[in-house]
Parts: sequence; C-alpha cells; structure tokens
Amino acid sequence: MSMLVVFLLLWGVTWGPVTEAAIFYETQPSLWAESKSLLKPSANVTLTCQARLETPDFQLFKNGVAQEPVHLDSPAIKHQFLLTGDTQGRYRCRSGLSTGWTQLSKLLELTGPKSLPAPWLSMTPVSWVTPGLKTTAVCRGGLRGVTFLLRREGDHEFLEVPEAQEDVEATFPVHQPGNYSCSYRTDGEGALSEPSATVTIEELAAPPPPVLMHRGESSQVLHPGNMVTLTCVAPLSGVDFQLRRGEKELLVPRSSTSPDRVFFHLNAVALGDGGHYTCRYRLHDNQNGWSGDSAPVELILSDETLPAPEFSPEPESSPEPESGRALRLRCLAPLEGARFALVREDRGGRRVHRFQSPAGTEALFELHNISVADSANYSCVYVDLKPPFGGSAPSERLELRVDGPPPRPQLRATWSGAVLAGRDAVLRCEGPIPDVTFELLREGETKAVKTVRTPGAAANLELIFVGPQHAGNYRCRYRSWVPHTFESELSDPVELLVAES
Repeated sequence: MSMLVVFLLLWGVTWGPVTEAAIFYETQPSLWAESKSLLKPSANVTLTCQARLETPDFQLFKNGVAQEPVHLDSPAIKHQFLLTGDTQGRYRCRSGLSTGWTQLSKLLELTGPKSLPAPWLSMTPVSWVTPGLKTTAVCRGGLRGVTFLLRREGDHEFLEVPEAQEDVEATFPVHQPGNYSCSYRTDGEGALSEPSATVTIEELAAPPPPVLMHRGESSQVLHPGNMVTLTCVAPLSGVDFQLRRGEKELLVPRSSTSPDRVFFHLNAVALGDGGHYTCRYRLHDNQNGWSGDSAPVELILSDETLPAPEFSPEPESSPEPESGRALRLRCLAPLEGARFALVREDRGGRRVHRFQSPAGTEALFELHNISVADSANYSCVYVDLKPPFGGSAPSERLELRVDGPPPRPQLRATWSGAVLAGRDAVLRCEGPIPDVTFELLREGETKAVKTVRTPGAAANLELIFVGPQHAGNYRCRYRSWVPHTFESELSDPVELLVAES
C-alpha cells in the first residue's frame, strides 16, 4: 500500500442566521492541501491560502505558532506554501487587510501516513426535513480532487459525487430522516477515509416554532397609545410570518432587516390589547404547513384608573436582605381575579419582571437566592381582565438593596488531558446571574484574554488555535455595569496543558 499523508479538516464555529442589519463581507481565507499525485499524496505537499480580496501579505501558522509572514511584490488572491521536512501538524493561515490581518482560516490537519481520517459533515439550512424544505448535506475535506460519498445508516449504497472543485467540498440532497455520515477517497479504487461524525436528520410533520421577542416599550407596563414592536425569528431564512393573539391572525404593519426575522408594529395599543401574543411561519413551498407557535409574549396595559395596590416585603423588615436568601413581595388589590405584574426599575429602565394570576386579591412574588444583581426599585400593578379592561396606578416603590459580591462562578474544561497544539481549547464559565459579561484570565495577568457578553448565566470562553505559549492556569469571573456595577470573585483555576502531538 502506498504511503499516504493524512488530511483532516476541522471546522470551527459555524455562523448562524444574520442577527442584525449590517453591510458585511467575508474576509476569512480558505486553506487546503494539494499534491501532484493523489495516488501518492505524501509527495510535494503544498498548502494553498486563498484570500477573499487581493493582498500582498500571507502568513501560515503551524501548531498554534506563527511562521514567518510572506510579502509579495504585487497583490495576489492566493499564495502557496511548499511544505518541507516534517509536514505533520495543524495548520491555519491568514491574509492581509489594509488595517492589518484577517481572522485565521479554518483548521487543516496533516496527521500521518497510515489512514485517511474523517471529513466534516454539516446540514444546511437546518438538520431536519419537512414538506417543502430542501435540506442539503455538505461534506468537506482538506484535500483537493477527492471523491466524496454520503451514507445513511441502514442503506447499503453510497451517494457518490464527482471530484470536488475549488471549495474542496461536495453537496448532497437529503430527502429522508436518518443518521448520515460521509467519507472520501483519493482515487476510484483507493481506500475510503474514516467516516465523518454522524449527523442525525429528523423528520418533522411541521417546522419547529420560532422565537417571539418584545423590545422597547413592550417590556414595560404599557399605556393606551403606546407603540409596540414584536420581533419573530425563525430558524431558517426566506419564510412567511404570521402574528397571532389567541387563535386570531393580526394584520399589522411589519418590516424586516434580514430574511430570518420580521418586526411586527403594534401602533397605538388600546385597552383590551393586552394578553398573550404568538407568531409562526411557513415555508414558501408549503402554503398549508405552518410551524408550531412560538412561546407567548405577554403585554399588559393600564390606564391607571383603578386604585393603586398595597405592596410590601415579607417579612416586613427585609428591604436589605442578606445575599443568598429568599424574599417574598406581596401585592394586594381590591379586585379578585386580576392579573398582577411585578415591575423592576433600575438604570436599565422600567420593565415587567414577573406576572401572576391568583384566584383571590393577593399576589405573592418570590425572589430566590438574591444577590447584588437583584438590587433595584420594585413596584406592582394589576389590571382587570374583564371589559372595560381598566388598570391600576403603580404601587409605592420598594427599594431593595443587597450588599456583597455576587457568588463565585465555576470554570471547567471541555477536554481531558492535554490539548494538542493547534487545536482550540474551550473553557465553560458558569454563574447564577444572567445577562453579564464573562472574562477569562490567565494566572499572573490582569487583562482578560477572552471576554463574552451573554444573556444567559454561562458562557463558553474559547482559546483559538492554542500553542505552547497558551499553557498555564486560567480563572474566570463575571461582571456587570448596568443596571448595577458589580464584579464576582475569581473561580478556582483550571490548568491548560499543551502537547505537540
């Protein structure tokens, strides 16, 4: 059997749907391997770094360490790096921009002569099939000119495509659910590579539900005449959207900044417009196949014509409770069967924090494991769910102040043992407070090496393409500037070991 150089392409983060309206163009270069003979791909191995825009500057990285940059006499769209000596390793490249360098290419690994390792398999636009949707499998390798094959678990035959072209990948239509993997071979009679990781395709009778969000004034207690915008986001692009209140479709003005979402504009809301709103979507090619409904968004309107409720903490002596304790807030109204809202006001604005519909005249809101992040001014209101849908004035405000630092986060590695030089190292920082900024710090340094802002209470802090210079102990913390400035203590350390092979 011929000696073979092994080529393995490891992909990084895959971009999801566009989240904001922006003028954007891709700058990440592509990197692939070429050989003069696919029968003996170990001979004369060349790595090609292809830029998105012409540039005179290219640079190759091996095992997390930058090689000497190349400056050409004139701008070019690509540059070839001829490998000599020990070619095994993990490679990335970057190309020049007028303001510096692009981000690194996706990872290409040359691992050895004994076997052809797995390519990378993904599904687009989503990993499910449903009537009217065209799902495609994309199999990508690191070596040009190979033949790709797709297999579904339980089937005896491969779906085979001709040699890959410029982008060293092949696409396959997917019509059936199942567990899929792909492979490749360097010639018609050659051995197959290792299969890719398995991707499961589900069959759905209806597309999964979208996400409905409210922003601006719709997160507050609304008054008649307010303007409200509801945003509906689907898991794929190019669909038809519908806004509903109960079982009724609402024909309201709409706009959009990207094909995976729509903004519904409720102009001049009136008493009686409160309640639960949902949205759904359907594929253009399946006019009767609506998705499931989104989780509801509730709007509450008050004209402040009803008496203000009584509002107090329980126990009464708890306006400054200890961190980690629980606190109950009691809202008492002179009306049975009302809808109550707990309102929080801080530097970030005034917004509904929670809802409740008790059978009697009293709502009891519970705050568990409170911390400095719960410090704010609280009040409550109630609305009558029966015509004419009147609402109360707000109660007196209760100022809640919690002292002390927030709880320490926990940092954990998502790998075991040492990380191979040139791979990515992901550390997960978990804390109890959502909507904060997480920071990763290397022991002995004061400046964060990675910062992530997230609406959740945990974040993946990723060190890209690590080399020996990244070894050491790491800790994480979280902080917030709005509505209150606070910073947690550092987590316990996690050690990152980096291995050459």
